[in-house]
Amino acid sequence: MPPTLASVVRNSSLHLTVLAGADHLERPVRWVHTSELDDPTPFLEGGELLLTTGIKLGTNAKVLQAYVHRLADAGVVGLGLGVGLSHTEVPQPLVEAAAQRGLPLLRVPEPTPFIAISKAVSAALAAEQYEAVTTSFEAQEELTRAALGQNGTAAVVRRLATRLGGWAALYDSSGALSVVAPDWAARRAARLAAEVDRLRRRPAPASAALQGRAPGFDTADEDFVVVQSLGADRRARGFLAVGTEDRITPTERYVLNAAVALLTLTLERSRELRHAEERMGAALLRLVLAGQVGTARQVASGLFGGLPEGTIRILVAGAAPGSEQPDPEVPVHDLTELAERAEQAGGRAGEKLLVAREPATKDPKEGAPHAERLVLLAVDGGAVHRACLGAVEEHEGLALGVSAPAPVDEAGVAYAQAERALAVALRGGRRSVGHEEVGAGSLLPLLGEDAVAAFAEGLLRPLREHDRTARGDLVASLRAWLSRHGQWDAAAADLGVHRHTLRYRMRRVEELLGRSLDDTDVRMELWLALRSGEE
Repeated sequence: MPPTLASVVRNSSLHLTVLAGADHLERPVRWVHTSELDDPTPFLEGGELLLTTGIKLGTNAKVLQAYVHRLADAGVVGLGLGVGLSHTEVPQPLVEAAAQRGLPLLRVPEPTPFIAISKAVSAALAAEQYEAVTTSFEAQEELTRAALGQNGTAAVVRRLATRLGGWAALYDSSGALSVVAPDWAARRAARLAAEVDRLRRRPAPASAALQGRAPGFDTADEDFVVVQSLGADRRARGFLAVGTEDRITPTERYVLNAAVALLTLTLERSRELRHAEERMGAALLRLVLAGQVGTARQVASGLFGGLPEGTIRILVAGAAPGSEQPDPEVPVHDLTELAERAEQAGGRAGEKLLVAREPATKDPKEGAPHAERLVLLAVDGGAVHRACLGAVEEHEGLALGVSAPAPVDEAGVAYAQAERALAVALRGGRRSVGHEEVGAGSLLPLLGEDAVAAFAEGLLRPLREHDRTARGDLVASLRAWLSRHGQWDAAAADLGVHRHTLRYRMRRVEELLGRSLDDTDVRMELWLALRSGEE
């Protein structure tokens, strides 16, 4: 802690006497300054103990009161007046003005030189800085030992909370809370989700300080909170939040910075390890999709403890049309985020997962051309499956195709299903499509919406123009007739007209379109055009 006026007054070698402002002696002293100017404030920064002999002050009450106000407004923490030169004693109007403004006023006896006070404060400031350095080194050594031990990230968070005398929490790259210390702070850490989410959208490193009470906290939960993103290449790998009863001191800031550096190194090291595991997992997934499940099981048993068992699903994700991706050679950021979210969900739930990225292809010899994709093999209905569905619903830049449930041995078939489902999702502008939707229901969702709309508009335009200018609702009559499979009586009854009227209207349809309704292909095209307006 920096020296305070109280600690300066308690220095018995200085023989100082408090004449006013005794209730404000806990103010920290940042420096000692000596000045005989009647307005020294242009040369002050705030936090000073100002010493003067009062040569230019005199004893006029208004002058002294204005002098005290200038000092207090400039942030001076105390005033010391040396007696025995200009003044035999401290003028009473000065004592009254200081008491009125709450500015501590000290009597400096003639035997005490001003330089003695400056030396005392300088020594205390040097001791504070030395303590901060030694405390920082000790904390850094302690945190480093914790980081190198078992479950290093959690150990660092616990040690940091103890060092700060508050609480600390670590979040993963998705913003999910992963470690909190002490345990009672989980509720407070969870309430920072919105602040963590804001930092996720900014390049790392970034930080946010919540002065006073954190948003959403109860009155009894007032904290000074700092949230810091962790990452070395502008991409956050995690987030650290700390809460303390008071504002963080410079020494505590050193400790926090040390923890941030250690956690960043730990997360980056873990990231490289994860990348190696991802490459091995991608190779295993390709073996499974190629039908070499037996070989994949043998390899996976030694590396990952085996493949996902039971019923699985294949999920194929791609960038939605219109999503911003200026450089096709750069990996799609949204797919990277989806992969991380899936892995975090699998890790928390203890589910096995295989993930592989498929680069963009343009050569038909390599299969149907497509943009970069992400392929996942996950437990049916498990945490990873749910997390992926939730992610694409939240993110406009992604589309997802999901296979039907299948055993691992049939993953190749499931992959083809997921590919077709993704194609339907991309053409229809949908976030996710399951294989069950591809094989059931209407044909229209499988077709491009813009192409169908243009086809319907061109085919039905003559009928709609007729209906706007002449009697007889040809579009509604055609729809009723086609829905009744050309049965005149049933369709006429639906319309509430005579069957001869309906026959006349259908002849007008043929005349306007120049096509025969006896042609099955014509009927199919007209029905498709009519249905497209209902979707």
